[in-house]
Amino acid sequence: MIYDLSHKTLYRYSAPVAQSHHLIHLAPRAVPGQTVNRHTVIIDPAPASSTDFTDAFGNPATILAIEQDHSELLIHSRGQIEVRAKVKPDIGATVSWADLARQLSGPGPHDLSVVQYVCASRYARPAPDVRDYARVSFPQGRPVLEGAMDLTSRIYADFKYDPRATDVATSVSELLRIRRGVCQDFAHLAIAGLRSLGLPARYVSGYLLTHPPAGQPRLQGADASHAWISVWAPETGWVDFDPTNNLMPSDEHITIAYGRDYHDVSPIAGVLLGGGDHRIDVAVDVVPL
Repeated sequence: MIYDLSHKTLYRYSAPVAQSHHLIHLAPRAVPGQTVNRHTVIIDPAPASSTDFTDAFGNPATILAIEQDHSELLIHSRGQIEVRAKVKPDIGATVSWADLARQLSGPGPHDLSVVQYVCASRYARPAPDVRDYARVSFPQGRPVLEGAMDLTSRIYADFKYDPRATDVATSVSELLRIRRGVCQDFAHLAIAGLRSLGLPARYVSGYLLTHPPAGQPRLQGADASHAWISVWAPETGWVDFDPTNNLMPSDEHITIAYGRDYHDVSPIAGVLLGGGDHRIDVAVDVVPL
């Protein structure tokens, strides 16, 4: 699949902003099965400086400095990405979850790119109630990826998608209580549950091709950012799971960045001097070519 991708974010401020600095994760990441044919970001007003770099997790990122008064800020990411269907691994042929947890908690040396995703992070902190929920999917001897798929399916069945129920600060324990949220919440719950068992799991930000109801036209700007998880096994490396849709991503998921949780890979973060109140309008289009 080849996609044209557009992610437009418009900030409107109630008072002028004299100066702002932003960290953005909007450039698609080159990963196995995904090729970035082209990508650009349009900033208005134009930044005084723009610095591209690779963050600690290997993601492309940019730091912007805007040093003129502005009451609006437009950040428009555009690109063309090619995604190839993934060969799904035999999830029953991986090491048992308990053996993997023992291996990673024992004496090293260990691969830092793996063990860093066993540690707690801001939005995916292991807790007793989260561990109890995840443990049901991991009976003794179960292969680690088989357990991850079962946990994915249980979250899909047990929780309702509700964009008004949570915000970025909602804890996984609160999510367990209210049983409703969005893709970001479901990813954090799965990650916290896996880490509570000593297993490596990371947060994946990106986009998902959406399909309009039968007989209805596709609405421009109606797509959205998406989030899912990736779980590591020594036989397969990292394998993706989508708890929001109860599936293993293939060629309809576009990867932007990896991190420990949303905090590491939020599309746009920043600090402002001035601005007062603000409103954000976001329009996303994922168009298959």
